[in-house]
Amino acid sequence: YLIPLSSSHYPVNQTTMHRPSLSACQLILRSFGRSGGNIVASRRFASSMNVRDALNSAMKEEIERDPNVFLMGEEVAQYEGAYKVSKGLWKLMGDKRVIDTPITEMGFAGLAVGAAMAGLRPICEFMTFNFSMQAIDHVINSAAKTYYMSAGDVKVPIVFRGPNGAAAGVAAQHSQDFASWYSHCPGLKVVSPWNSEDARGLLKAAIRDNDPVVCLENEMMYGVSFEVSPECESKDFLIPIGKAKIEIPGNHISLISYGKFVGLCVEAAAELAKEGIQCEVLNLRTLRPLDEEAIVKSVMKTHHVVTVESCWPQCGMGAEIAARIMESQAFDYLDAPLTRMTGADVPMPYAQALEAAALPQVADIVRVVRRTLNRAAK
Repeated sequence: YLIPLSSSHYPVNQTTMHRPSLSACQLILRSFGRSGGNIVASRRFASSMNVRDALNSAMKEEIERDPNVFLMGEEVAQYEGAYKVSKGLWKLMGDKRVIDTPITEMGFAGLAVGAAMAGLRPICEFMTFNFSMQAIDHVINSAAKTYYMSAGDVKVPIVFRGPNGAAAGVAAQHSQDFASWYSHCPGLKVVSPWNSEDARGLLKAAIRDNDPVVCLENEMMYGVSFEVSPECESKDFLIPIGKAKIEIPGNHISLISYGKFVGLCVEAAAELAKEGIQCEVLNLRTLRPLDEEAIVKSVMKTHHVVTVESCWPQCGMGAEIAARIMESQAFDYLDAPLTRMTGADVPMPYAQALEAAALPQVADIVRVVRRTLNRAAK
């Protein structure tokens, strides 16, 4: 792993958080005169939507569409969610469709899994995935394994969702990234949205899926707005589980990430574009099943790769991606070793400066890309 030297970090205030814009992506593409710039420029964007509203609208529409869908979790109903992701749903849908639970993850997760086995389609919210450790027996031993152990007789259509990874100043017990934990387990599907389009399309697809799906969001992204197309606002807008997306095409190096850290890769790509370095930013979107085809194609195109995540380095997502590349035809196309950028191999510090140092930052991505390509800083 890399210990970042930069102390830059996202501000705590979500509404003023610096974020990449569509125009920045257009600038990157157009600076090289590629046809990809025309593709982005030609997309129709009707409005903007923050990630919180994207998740909220996805749940609202799916609860209205299917009488078997319901939401349950701590403070999701009358308080409208700890992060206001379920705002307005209880008033609209009532007690049977939006259910407040006691502070007992083991209890309500087990209840939700049993409801899914009985034919309902629960959305089980964890106030943070750090607390899902209390319920992991139900998530893994009950939800993930039952379809296999019942020889296909018992489906478990359930979504476990909530914020994952570090927020800001919440210390070690509230900051762990569980991407590699849950993506390790057969029987689960695992998605991790970055922007509003991801959040809306992936959550709707997860709710409609007949398998248990873990949806790893990020607290720091809830208040961030992104432009969305009219297609994204459709009630039947779905993003296929298991398909990655190239956010920015490039020829020199692949930046592979998921969730919040895709945004950092986009910002780093904008900075590196000023130096003539074309970064291809691959948004994994789904962590299990991993889109190996998209990873291999990107690496064969650019011949260089950096993975970016907040997981600890040992057995992290970057380690899995590195193994997939090593075991595929893409390995023969590498012109330099793969570099993993991860969280530091320590429990998350509470102090702001140490917290920033324990996570990859934009400046660190820029530095590592230059090093991988053997380019001196300008």
